[in-house]
Amino acid sequence: MDADVVISGGGPTGLLLAAELRLAGVRAVVLERRTEPDPVPRANGLVGQVVTVLYRRGLYRTLARHSRGPKALVQRWFTGAYGDRPRPVRAFSHAGFRLDLRRLRDANPLHVLAVPQLRMERTFERHALALGAEIRRGHVFTGLAQDADGVTVEVDGPDGPYRLRAAYLVGCDGSHSAVRKAAGIGFPGETSREVVIRMAHVVLPRAALTAAGALRAADGGAYRPYQLHRTAHGAFSFASFIPGVHVLSTHEWDTEAPGEHVPMSVAEALASLSRVVGADVPVAQPPADGRRWILRRLTDRNNRLADPYRAGRVFVAGDAAHVFAGFGGSNLNLGLQDVVNLAWKLALVARGQAPDALLDTYQSERMPQARRALDRTREQAELMAPGDEVTARRERYAARLREPGFLHEVAGAVAGLDLPYPMADGGPLLGRMSPDLRLTHDGRRIRLASLQCGARPLLLDLTGGPDLAAVAAPWRDRVDLVRATPRDPGTPPALLIRPDGYVAWVSLAPDDPTGLPAALTTWFGPPATP
Repeated sequence: MDADVVISGGGPTGLLLAAELRLAGVRAVVLERRTEPDPVPRANGLVGQVVTVLYRRGLYRTLARHSRGPKALVQRWFTGAYGDRPRPVRAFSHAGFRLDLRRLRDANPLHVLAVPQLRMERTFERHALALGAEIRRGHVFTGLAQDADGVTVEVDGPDGPYRLRAAYLVGCDGSHSAVRKAAGIGFPGETSREVVIRMAHVVLPRAALTAAGALRAADGGAYRPYQLHRTAHGAFSFASFIPGVHVLSTHEWDTEAPGEHVPMSVAEALASLSRVVGADVPVAQPPADGRRWILRRLTDRNNRLADPYRAGRVFVAGDAAHVFAGFGGSNLNLGLQDVVNLAWKLALVARGQAPDALLDTYQSERMPQARRALDRTREQAELMAPGDEVTARRERYAARLREPGFLHEVAGAVAGLDLPYPMADGGPLLGRMSPDLRLTHDGRRIRLASLQCGARPLLLDLTGGPDLAAVAAPWRDRVDLVRATPRDPGTPPALLIRPDGYVAWVSLAPDDPTGLPAALTTWFGPPATP
């Protein structure tokens, strides 16, 4: 074998997968057609549980440290500061509503990390390379053939075509995934042209903005940045991630627009903004300084999920597995969590420590998350549409948001916390991301996250007794036993935590290991023979 896993696609999702595989000790090769990271601005941040995932890998500080200027203002707008770990956001935009999450106090579940996709990609690439991943830029996946023992990957490289032999292949190569098509994986869903979306980098004059950076409205009010605003004629948002330049996005229903193949102009973006807000807004083109500026018109809205996520030894993740259009799209957030879920399972099976059936849990756990995200996207689109009926529905929705219970439910859904992984009944923690417990370990005060950077399974033993160690001894080659003392009230006596941070078993009593052998076998394979 040339590699344990070949990854087609070297964007953030493929690069993080490579790093996760290396943490698990397997060989990973990334094939990426671009010779350099894509300079075109795309995503500008991460929302929800994925921020916690990166924090537990030790990547949060690195990403946050590079946010300066307008990007730092974005973060302060939401949270007040970066700090050394994620803090819940003070407010968030959802379906054109500004969620005041300060009302939730300590129950606020939503985190945001304002960082451009290019910075993410470079950070993940350095991370993967430091761990020993091989990244081949300028190499393009062209085909595959799989058998009972592995996958033969056809590649077109700078020096001509060649083949790679690997145990598994993962397509992280976007919505038009060549891997998905070559593996015969379907991509059912829908395409519509109901909404025309225009995105452009523009310069808004200072006279059009308040001191706080909001856009002055014709009626004397102001539109906040970093928030989606619904008007009688459409919707729009704007934000600044580059000094002196804003990225503008407008959404219009029932408009006649040329297809995406026709180039768009700043004048078209200006005309769209004027229609949406009902007044002329002075907008200028950004300076021609060699940077790549966004200037796009989207007329085809795709909502699609791959089915299945696996075809033999071939898997899809990220945009190759799901695409959402319109409002509240969460493709990158979902994709990064896809690969954190998949990597450790691939590693265990590739090393022969767990049965092949473990790999089927990738789809059973991740596809429902994608379906739920698609439902949230559709709900937001319905709440943003024009019309008196939608306005009346929004008024009822706004009234419900004043209820703390519903506000918490919406925040949890945005964060991706509303749908736990399916596991046997074992209390509220099972199937969910473990809390970042405060512990005393080896005489030091730590947080649980500091033990999760290596992506190892953890049996967190807070009982102080010998019983759990004896039960888990046959899995000591795969699972780390950590003895500690809790500093948080109400902490369970023991937790089994998977490498992706999810709780797989909870002790119901200090001296009760019931269910632990079954959980260890389910997630980490049969016990080692003496």
